[in-house]
Amino acid sequence: MLREFDDVIGSQSALRTLYRDPSALVQRKKVPRIDDAARRLIAASPFCLIATADADGNCDVSPRGGPPGFVRPLDEHRLAIPDLNGNNLLDSLTNIVANPHVGILFVIPGRDETLRVEGSACLTTDPQILAGWDDELRRPRVAIGVEVNTVFVHCAKSFRRGRVWDAASWAELDAPDNCDIISEQLGIEITDEVRAAAEESYARDLAKDLPEQ
Repeated sequence: MLREFDDVIGSQSALRTLYRDPSALVQRKKVPRIDDAARRLIAASPFCLIATADADGNCDVSPRGGPPGFVRPLDEHRLAIPDLNGNNLLDSLTNIVANPHVGILFVIPGRDETLRVEGSACLTTDPQILAGWDDELRRPRVAIGVEVNTVFVHCAKSFRRGRVWDAASWAELDAPDNCDIISEQLGIEITDEVRAAAEESYARDLAKDLPEQ
């Protein structure tokens, strides 16, 4: 039987008693548009995380990567994200069909600050939007279109606490890889051949993202 948590906070007022109020500057950092600085950061970002939820509020977060600037701001209030090769579970896409609310966290390698964008998403097959990646990627089947309502920059504290870009700390990490986790979850043996096949599948799928010659 699943054990419930004790001492659960049940209201926003009870929560607020544990924290000081945010400063006026922090509150002003939430803006309703993609300004020039945010546009330039998105243009430099090769990686983001997209949070979605289904109709019942069950949440999912998915990593997305591509060439720097693969996420394209279309104007101050819209951006588009190509749906590149994945596992075909379509968790994020099916969530968006059921519930348009999304949050996106843009990451720059080596940079401790991140940019958060929130808005209302849809799936589009608009040829003009899909053609926007023809110069460097194979045209996606679908793009995630986002109507932006909030843009917010996160400070560096979390990444610095986690020493995320400190290469000296990486050797201290002893974590299972993808194959180890699959082995545990499915009860199958992972051999060197299986690991090699996994790497080959990565290479094949990434090659499919490139424009056809």
